[in-house]
Order: sequence, then C-alpha cells, then structure tokens
Amino acid sequence: MVYQINNIFKNLSSELKQYLVITGNYWAFTLTDGALRMLVVLYFHQLGYDALQVALLFIFYEFFGVITNLLGGWLGAKLGLNRTMNIGLFIQVIALLMLALPSEYLSIAWVMLAQAFSGIAKDLNKMSAKSAIKLFVTDDNQGQLYKWVAILTGSKNTLKGIGFFLGGLLLTLIGFQSAMLLMAALLLVVFICSLLLLKQDLGRVKRKIKFKELFSKSPAINRLSAARLFLFASRDVWFVVALPVYFSETYGWNSWSIGALIAAWIIVYGGIQSIAPYLTAGKKSDNKSVRVPNGKHAAFWALALTFTPLLVLISLTVSVWLVIACLFLFGGLFAINSSLHSYLIVSYAQKEGVSLDIGFYYMANAMGRLIGTLLSGWVFVSFGLQACLVVSCLFILIATIISWRLPVNESMQNS
Repeated sequence: MVYQINNIFKNLSSELKQYLVITGNYWAFTLTDGALRMLVVLYFHQLGYDALQVALLFIFYEFFGVITNLLGGWLGAKLGLNRTMNIGLFIQVIALLMLALPSEYLSIAWVMLAQAFSGIAKDLNKMSAKSAIKLFVTDDNQGQLYKWVAILTGSKNTLKGIGFFLGGLLLTLIGFQSAMLLMAALLLVVFICSLLLLKQDLGRVKRKIKFKELFSKSPAINRLSAARLFLFASRDVWFVVALPVYFSETYGWNSWSIGALIAAWIIVYGGIQSIAPYLTAGKKSDNKSVRVPNGKHAAFWALALTFTPLLVLISLTVSVWLVIACLFLFGGLFAINSSLHSYLIVSYAQKEGVSLDIGFYYMANAMGRLIGTLLSGWVFVSFGLQACLVVSCLFILIATIISWRLPVNESMQNS
C-alpha cells in the first residue's frame, strides 16, 4: 500500500506531498475523534449517566488539551512537527484500546484517564497540522494560505461530522467495545504510513527555546486567542453534551438519529468552513478570487453570530424542525468565524517556531472547550437547555468585543 501511495505522489511538489500527508493524518484522526465523542456521550447516557456526569467524563480530555497545546508548541519546535503528529496518532490508538475493555471495567476514573490521553493526542495532532501549513506557503501568498487553512479546517470538520454519524451507527450495529477495537486498528495503519511518509524535522527550531516563549508576546495573538476562547465556549456550552441529551429526553430520539443529526450539522459546518475564503470580505489577494480578511472582519462575523443562540432558544417553543433549522443557521455562521480565526492565527504567527504561537492559540481554544463542556453539564442539569443558550449568547458577545481590537492591516499584526 505504501508503494502505491509513493507512486501517486511521485509527480507532485514536495510541499504538496507533505500537505497531503498531513491532511490525510488529520482526516483519519478526526474521524476517530468524532466517533469517539458521540460513542462516549450516547453509551454512557444509556448506562444511566445524566448530562453533568457525561460532561465530567470529558474534563480531562479538555483540561489536558489546554496543557498539550502549550507544551505541544514547544515540543513541535524542539522535536519537529512530524514527530508530534505521529506521537498524537499513537496515543489515540492507546486511548481507544483502553476503552475497548468490557463495561464492568469502565469506571469513571478509567474513562476519564482514557479521555485525557485522547485529548493529548487530539491537540498534538491539530497543533502539528495547523502549524505545518505555515511552512509550505510563502509570506507574500496569503490567499493561498487562507485557502489551504480553510480546506484543512473545513474538511476536518466534515469528517468529524461523519465521525459523529459513524459513532451513533457503530454503537447501534456492533456495540461500544467492538467500535473501539475497529477504530484502533484503522488508526494504527495510518500511524505506520505516517512514519514512512512524513518529512523529518518539519518545523524544528535548532536554537534553544526559552520557557517564556511558550506564551505569546504578540498583542494580536493574545487578543485573537481570547476571542477564540469565548467563541468555542459559546458553542460547547450547549452543543456538545446538553443538546444530544435534550433530544434524547425531550423528543425521544435514539442514538442513531441523534448521531445522524449532529453528523449532518458538522458536515455542513465543515463544508462552509472550506468555502469561507469566498464568503468573507477583505483585501483582494493575488490568488484568484480569494479575499484576505483582517481583524475587522473577525469582529463583524462574530457580531452576526451573537443572537443566533437566542433564535435556537425561541425555536424550542415552536417545533423540533424549527430547532433544527436554527441549529444549521448557527452552524453556518460559526463555521465562517472559525475558518476566519484559523487563517488569522496562521497569518499572525512567526514562521520560525510557528508551533509556539499556534500552540498558545489552541491552548486558549482548548480552555474555551473545557469551560463550555463543564458549564454545559452543570447549567443543563440545573437550569435547562434554555439557560445554556443564554450563556452562549453572552460568550459570543464577549468574543465580539475582544475582536474589535484585532489588527486591521498587516503592519499592525505584530504590534
């Protein structure tokens, strides 16, 4: 199989080959990550766990994601992004095998530990993939950079949506433990291929990196990171745990139906992320019709998103179909915000030691997910889905306010 892949790649440029390998790794990992998330939520809810207990299972997943992004940026600069990506793949295999044990051995502590490994793996993989793109595009070709970031991010989320669907389907067809074994086997094959194909020392910095470099000194990156924290907390505070449980308890949907809905949402979400370069306003680049955005556009799109959680809240009193329509409206606007942010951080990051800046940024992303996941379980159990949506609206408003101070031109990016 590796021989056939090498033949296909033979006539491609070195940069495109590495981009495709990294994207393939990211896709495979994301598929298992999405399926694992849905499998854990639905399986443990079936076992009698309430929304808060299910949310607690993901605490270490999100918490270690915060730590991993901070230290992972340093590891990427010291060891090379190829190694951090491969380490992430291997750790995910271990996490899946840990969850393949019979249900009587799946204590809360054991599942939380497995989720901690999965969180470490996910953020090593993501940080490596996003950082590597910066190395393949010249600084004067921002349109190409925006397109590549959007394709990577959008396609990843489309596959994550397929993973959500796959998780619900696998739970229905073969059960939790068998699904874990199947995904571990497939990801192990990807890991072996990655070891053979991915370029050595990708993004490695030969000089000694000081501890203080783990924290960004750029005001632009600090502001963007803060906006990202509140943006992703606004989504996860109601979407990740509260919404699937709400559909199960209120509408009586089974695991397959919930998985299919979440999957369709994320697939559309990923598709819109991929075409975001053609939807966002900005300065015309040399790359065909792509317009390169700036901080002003990040603030505008955050403002457009602000009141969509309230539309979802209102729809809860009307019908399930209106709820679904509002979910997709939120998803479309959130996708544009996410894709625009993903471009801006890669654009703002310094090329030498790129993983340090991007690792710091995704640390804030993971912190937002952690806060959102914790609040999702507690607020839902205490006050209901409606309260989760109000908190979401407030978080987006904070992200909008922060985004107003992002740079509006290239000369301000490192100010």
